Amino acid sequence: MTWEPRPVPDVTPETEPYWTAAGDGELLVRKCHDCGLVYHYPRSLCPDCFSEAVEWCETSGHGEIYSYSVARTMSGWPDEDLPLVLAYVELEAGPRIMSIVDADPSAVEIGTHVAVRFVDAADSTIAVPVFVPVTD
Repeated sequence: MTWEPRPVPDVTPETEPYWTAAGDGELLVRKCHDCGLVYHYPRSLCPDCFSEAVEWCETSGHGEIYSYSVARTMSGWPDEDLPLVLAYVELEAGPRIMSIVDADPSAVEIGTHVAVRFVDAADSTIAVPVFVPVTD
C-alpha cells in the first residue's frame, strides 16, 4: 500500500492505550476478569457482562481470515491502492478485528493465515494495524 502515512484515527481516552501500543508495534485487546471474554474494539466495559474489571492484553498479532470483501472503488482512497481487501481477522487470542489485508485479492481466501504489521499514521506516535498473509 502506498497511502502512507495514514490519516490519524480518532483517539479518545478510552482508545488511547490501543493506538499508543500500535505506535510501538503491539496489538492490544481487552480481557474481562469477571467472565473471561477477550474482545476488540477497545472499550472500558466488557460487552458481554458489562464489568469494569477489564485489562489490556498484548496479542501475537497472528490469526486467520474469517471473512473478507474486496473493494474495487472507494471514495477518498488512492486509486493506486485499489482493489482493497477488507477482512475480519480472527486472532489467535480469540476476538475478531476488522482490518485491511495488504495483499492481492487473488491471494486471500477464508482461512488464510495472517500476521499484523503497523502502518505509520500522520501522527508519528500512532500506527494503524493491517494484516499480511504468512506461510505456515
